[in-house]
Amino acid sequence: MGCCDNQVDVDVFQTGSGTGLNMAVNEVIAGLASRLLSKKVHPNDHVNLGQSSNDVVPSAIRIALVASTKKVLVELDKLINSLEERAAKYRRVIKPGRTHLRDALPVTLGMELDAYAEALRQQRDILYQVLRYVAILPLGGTAVGTGLNTHEKFPELTLRYLVEATSLKELRLSKNKNTPMRLLVDILQLSSVYKAIALILYKISQDFRLMYSGPVTGFNEIEIEVEIPGSSMMPGKKNPVTLEAVQQAYAYISGMEDVLEKSAILGEFELSMGIPLAGYSATKQSEVLVEAIRKLREKVIQKFRPKVEKMKNDALKSPALITVLAPLIGYDEAEKLVEKIERGEILPEDQKKLVETISRIPLENLVKPGYPARE
Repeated sequence: MGCCDNQVDVDVFQTGSGTGLNMAVNEVIAGLASRLLSKKVHPNDHVNLGQSSNDVVPSAIRIALVASTKKVLVELDKLINSLEERAAKYRRVIKPGRTHLRDALPVTLGMELDAYAEALRQQRDILYQVLRYVAILPLGGTAVGTGLNTHEKFPELTLRYLVEATSLKELRLSKNKNTPMRLLVDILQLSSVYKAIALILYKISQDFRLMYSGPVTGFNEIEIEVEIPGSSMMPGKKNPVTLEAVQQAYAYISGMEDVLEKSAILGEFELSMGIPLAGYSATKQSEVLVEAIRKLREKVIQKFRPKVEKMKNDALKSPALITVLAPLIGYDEAEKLVEKIERGEILPEDQKKLVETISRIPLENLVKPGYPARE
């Protein structure tokens, strides 16, 4: 919080250029400067000299978004590292695979965790690319991008001071000053990456909720530390609080992206009319995303404990293991065998021997390329 926040009382829903916000800030600065200099400083003639709300506010929200996105990247790196570490630790822990929420061939817990780490690495790369464009500022464009009523050296000098003050070396000036004033597609792209990252967090949380489900009627494959009671009525009930909070964060971030898309549409010709709302929505997205990433890493990924034997035993019971025999007896015969087993029929001796060969295959051979039934 800034020292003068209480002196700026402007609703986010205001004129589309953010003039109300800019003028309020100019008046605060003029007041501070007047006291420091012991002379009258005018909010328009002095503070706003060489500037317009039309280039200042789009620049300000982009500076804020560059700073907030770097916080997202810091937390994202930590989560990716945590997933990679736990994936390496559990690379040999075999568990049931599931597709369509039905039993499938075995996988390893490490494979599942590394899949999410890879997905987040991809989004991290995209986020860096989008950040390059968000960091482009229209400073010096004044009202319509022409730079009228400002000094030709103003943009470069201002940028130099901004980089020094913020340590945001990514900041640079737009070649066409009107582009970041007229269009907010760079911020919309940033919002879309935020949403994609949040969606991956949602998927991780969903899988972990299912693995944690039970303990009697669910999968009961992992333990998660739960710090608060899960029920006001049922003693001892433990709910996946953090995972559900992360899923709600996705709902918020997803909704904000829709708000931002509508904001980016507003306005015609030289100036967007959704600048304040776009800036507000994207910064709120980043704040919620940072918190969701941090909580998922600290409270779940770093602390969950797999029930290794339970996972292994369930993987061995999967009817999908008959798939191993398909290269030997063909798909159709393997399907008939599965149906017989599911109906509880007594198998002929030759089929019984085939099924018994599966139990002799080392479990680790079922989670890597090859034809283990032929070996």
